[in-house]
Amino acid sequence: MKKMYAFLLVLATVLFLAACGSDNDTSSGTAEEPEAEESGTITYESENGPVEVPANPQRVINLATFAGNVMALDVPLVGVDQWAKNNPNFEEKLADVEVVTDEDLEKIIELDPDLIIGLSDMKNVDKLSEIAPVVTYTYGKVDYLTQHIEIGKLLNKEEEAQAWVDDFNARAKQIGEDIKAEHGEETTVTVIESFDKQLYVFGDNWGRGTEILYQAMGLTMTDKVKEMALSDGYYALSSEVLPEYAADFVVWSRHGDADNSFAETETFKNIPAVKEDRLLTVDAAAFYFNDPITLDFQLDTFKDGFLGE
Repeated sequence: MKKMYAFLLVLATVLFLAACGSDNDTSSGTAEEPEAEESGTITYESENGPVEVPANPQRVINLATFAGNVMALDVPLVGVDQWAKNNPNFEEKLADVEVVTDEDLEKIIELDPDLIIGLSDMKNVDKLSEIAPVVTYTYGKVDYLTQHIEIGKLLNKEEEAQAWVDDFNARAKQIGEDIKAEHGEETTVTVIESFDKQLYVFGDNWGRGTEILYQAMGLTMTDKVKEMALSDGYYALSSEVLPEYAADFVVWSRHGDADNSFAETETFKNIPAVKEDRLLTVDAAAFYFNDPITLDFQLDTFKDGFLGE
């Protein structure tokens, strides 16, 4: 009887220890689930349908205008386009990042990306898709803030993207109200740029700070700019007719190596905004894009330029 009792006691102990071991295995598996999810994949609903992408991308190549969006969400880049590389706002973060194009297939293979982002009209999408998941966007299909949220969804960081958008909207709206309070509710502004021997004015969604000025701040463009540039986003014109497009304030997105001789003409010098020191000259390379890093820089520039703060 004692032997039987001892046997049952040992058996019960073994079963108990086995059950504990099973529980520990289950707990261990549960604890590791977030890590598995982070190193797994998610399905992103792109313009061209669902694409399986990394849940935690670590080697992104950006072949479009979204490098700043990716960097703002603290996701590592290993390759970018030349325009991004030339942006002084990105210089430090992109110091060790390679410049690539949609035709540099061998170089892209060497960079071993886990995600490639581009525009809908880029080349070699099928070949690039064999290297890594590819997601493309049509520029201007959604507004610039929605675009950032879309990048956030793609990178599995939608909450962070939305938080930045909410904060940016509040800051830009307040600065816009301050500008109107100081200069008038109907204050107008025109954005110009000289590029490749051609002078341009811009609508409300073509970078150069236009999204902030016209959308976020609610400032007004002149009727002539609205008529000619609002639809396409930009309009080429001669320097002789620039006074017809010039507003209370003129923002000049300036390329140092462009033909800027128009600025030496009497026509330009006699524009009221120029004569009355309401010309704000900015670095074109730093003003091209409309990502969070660029937008924050633009917002600070406009706050100082319009309000002297």
